[in-house]
Formats: sequence, structure tokens, C-alpha cells
Amino acid sequence: MQPMPTEDTTAESDRQAAFSTAPSEPPSVARAEPERLRAAFHQHFDYVWRLLRRLGVREASVDDAAQQVFLTLSAKLSQVTPGKERAFLTGTAFRVASNQRRGERRSAECIAEEPIARAVDPTPSPEELLDASRQRMWLDRTLDRLPIELRAVLVLFELEDLTAPEIAQLLELPVGTVASRLRRARQLFLEAAEELRATLEAKDKVGR
Repeated sequence: MQPMPTEDTTAESDRQAAFSTAPSEPPSVARAEPERLRAAFHQHFDYVWRLLRRLGVREASVDDAAQQVFLTLSAKLSQVTPGKERAFLTGTAFRVASNQRRGERRSAECIAEEPIARAVDPTPSPEELLDASRQRMWLDRTLDRLPIELRAVLVLFELEDLTAPEIAQLLELPVGTVASRLRRARQLFLEAAEELRATLEAKDKVGR
């Protein structure tokens, strides 16, 4: 009788050892992820910061909010298609701003002052109204009157110069929805701007 051949376990052991010590992803991919995150940060940080501010995040909180946006990108980077980082950051910034605005709105419910009255100096001079910081405040307070969904579309279209199809892609909305929200946002913005203008004029007359 032929003796049974003994099983050579050396090769199998080597294969198992190699499998157990193999990296979960190729080294080139592992190295590429930090570089991709760093590139996204340098390319889009100013955009994210500006977008958060224009979506109503307070200036004192916007740095923390921007950090939260990029931490989310870092955690989900492997799920983001290369080249779609800006779209992911836009959607994340929108959600972060929405959460912060909801929290601030709950806190503001205890305050009885009229928002427009708090937004302006009691006796602003013409020079102050022309000042850049005063203009930014005027824009912020006018935008504050808009729901976040309308504000996002208006900001991206009017201030970031994006097209309706680009906004639809970034916010994952139908183009028709973007168009209808933009029309409504413009209407509400003009109404809020007129209300603020009338308030300023009335206070200016009182101060004379």
C-alpha cells in the first residue's frame, strides 16, 4: 500500500500569515486619503466658512461649525466619490447651519424684542449705513427672515454665483424645486428688506 502523503502545511501557514497581516486597503489608498482631505480643506475651507456664515451661523460659532463640517468629511471620506467633495461639504454645511439655527431659535423664544428692532442701532448715521460691516449686518438680518431652505438656495444663487442645476446637484433637489424656492426666497427677501428700510428711516427721523 502506498503510504499516505503527509500534508505540507508550511505553504498554507505562510498564506494564512500573509492574509492576517495584509493591510485592509492598499498602501497607496491609505496614503491618498489624508492627502485628499488636506486638498479638500485647502480648496474649500473659505467656501464652507462663507457659506455657513451666510446660512445664519453666528460669527462667534462659525469656526466651530466649519470644523464640524470637515470632521464629518474626514469620517465619511471613503464614501464620498472623488471630485464630489464640494457637494458633500455643501450638504453638510446646510445641515450644520440648520441644527444651529434651530438651537438658537429655541433660545430666542424667551426674548420678546422684535428681531428687526434689535438688528439696528437706534440712531444710525448715513456714514454708518454705508460702512461695510453695517452692510453685512443689514444683509445678515434680512436673510435671517428667510427659512433655511429658501436662504440656502438664495445664497448659493445670488452670492455664490451657482446655477440652478448646480444648486440642485449640491442640495440633491429637483431643478424645478430650486427654481420655485428661488422665486419665493427673492420675494421674501425683498419684503424683509423693505421692512428693514422702513424701520431705519423711521428711527433716523426720530433721531433728528
